[in-house]
Amino acid sequence: MPDILSEVLAFDGLASLCAGVFLAGAVRGFSGFGAALVYMPIAGQFMPPVWALITLVVMEVFGPIPNLPSAWRTADLGQVGRIALGGAVALPIGLAVLLAVEPEVFRYAVSAIALMVPFLLMSGMRLKGAITQPMQYGTGLISGFIGGVAGLPGPPVILLYMASTTAAAVTRANIMLYLVAVDLLLIGILSLIGILSLKGEMALMPLVLGLLLAIPNLLGNLAGAAMFHPDRQMLYRVFGYVVMITVGLSGLPLWDG
Repeated sequence: MPDILSEVLAFDGLASLCAGVFLAGAVRGFSGFGAALVYMPIAGQFMPPVWALITLVVMEVFGPIPNLPSAWRTADLGQVGRIALGGAVALPIGLAVLLAVEPEVFRYAVSAIALMVPFLLMSGMRLKGAITQPMQYGTGLISGFIGGVAGLPGPPVILLYMASTTAAAVTRANIMLYLVAVDLLLIGILSLIGILSLKGEMALMPLVLGLLLAIPNLLGNLAGAAMFHPDRQMLYRVFGYVVMITVGLSGLPLWDG
């Protein structure tokens, strides 16, 4: 373990990852979503796709913990459960695709999704009427597939709620609880197929790195939650748009030297 810890501390890009994770945590704590949209384009610049996914799910298990009790009280648990059920069905399919793609394809997919979400929302796309149960299951299916392919289960759910008339506090709580559920599902699936095996140094590296990144992620979540005020709907949206566009552009492989 000491050797692994030394290698993790010497990991190329660790400082950039820690800064990015803190920002990702702040976005998640403030808005209830966006951590993966911020983190994955950054992580894709420094590690293989599977490592990026493992570090994400490990650190995200711990980061949102301080905000979960409040989210549980505020969320519509029925909606969260139906979306999570759809996600559970499609997640393994998306993960199978992820394991077959090249790292550069993964990075382009992640950045494309990170850029697509804010532009779709800024286009004025809005949902007329209530969020029906078929919408919830369907959104979960799409979310689960994208979560497996690119480690980004949030965008379909974000689009559903931010295009609706759901109050900001409920939107934030629903998305936060759903993303925690997806993280737990991913850990279960990755464990079942052996990717989270503790055998071997290379298998242990992303786990230890994820645990280390959980610290700035937790601090970022606390900072973001302290900034959240339900009455600031416009700030709530603009903040998420700016961050997602910035990291989506920065994560494109075409900037590599």
